[in-house]
Amino acid sequence: MKKTGIILLLLLLSMPTFSQKVSKVGTTAAGFLSIDVGARAVAMGSAFVTISDDAAGMYWNPAGLARIQSAQAMFSHTAWLVDVAFNYAAVVVPLPGIGVIGASATFLSMDDMERTTINNPMGTGEYFSAGSYCFALSYSRSLTDRFSIGGNVKYVREQIYHSNATGVAFDIGTLFETQFNGLMIGMAISNYGTKMQMSGRDMLTQSDIDPSLHGNNENINAFLQTGEYDIPLTFRVGIGMDVLKGAGNSNLILAVDALHPNDDVESLNIGGEYTFNGMFSLRGGYKSLFARDSEEGMTLGGGIRYRVMGFTELRLDYAYQDFGIMNNVQKFTLNLGF
Repeated sequence: MKKTGIILLLLLLSMPTFSQKVSKVGTTAAGFLSIDVGARAVAMGSAFVTISDDAAGMYWNPAGLARIQSAQAMFSHTAWLVDVAFNYAAVVVPLPGIGVIGASATFLSMDDMERTTINNPMGTGEYFSAGSYCFALSYSRSLTDRFSIGGNVKYVREQIYHSNATGVAFDIGTLFETQFNGLMIGMAISNYGTKMQMSGRDMLTQSDIDPSLHGNNENINAFLQTGEYDIPLTFRVGIGMDVLKGAGNSNLILAVDALHPNDDVESLNIGGEYTFNGMFSLRGGYKSLFARDSEEGMTLGGGIRYRVMGFTELRLDYAYQDFGIMNNVQKFTLNLGF
């Protein structure tokens, strides 16, 4: 009995050690909501919660939209992993005396795939599609000359073959400019919402509700019940500052973000952006510092901004992101200001 008690005590003491080794990766639905938006932000190591002053701010921190002075439209394309396409489009419109409103659409798509079965592992000749999308509406407002707040409401949908899952999510963010040399402090909570559950005619099956009976209907229609999964809730907090503030026609923004997701461990993103004459920009950073088993890392990129007839400005941005054994990801963004 004494020996049994000692063994139980050792097992109890070891339980926290075992639990710390269990990863939360892959435990949420709608994982595409965690794919970073905008080439400028990605090139800066995704340290963007305090720098979100364009239409991509709806993803990073909707409070940053309050700093936008004129209407903007953004289109972003990402050649994501394993031939998957990730696209983002957004428009932002300031309303004097009211605030800033915006709308965005996010799409994850891929080529059709051939259906396989146990009896036909090489393919049946039938093809199916899969993809995900999210539509969002945003509102942001400056409460003082230094403090702004903003939020999003989202409709999320994932589908594969004849089945789909839908959900609703909310984002909220704040942004504060301190009196310490213009240091910015930002915070955002993304994807607080409902659980998602797959349903559809693919779940239809036929079953014999009582195999012990003879003569009954062996093909009763029934639906398989799938599990419910949270969406990737993320808390971001960060600081950022322009350390040059236009000296010598140059700006140098440095930023650090800390992340606490519900489907991974905590990590840090760091990045910087050097801009000359308000026109040419070079960017670099490092993503997922201290994250366990992460393939993400160094990021690089650049951009050019210039005025064209009919638009206040046009900005082209490019980002390269190292993805370890998955090679790399490249992102292109076009931003039009009116």
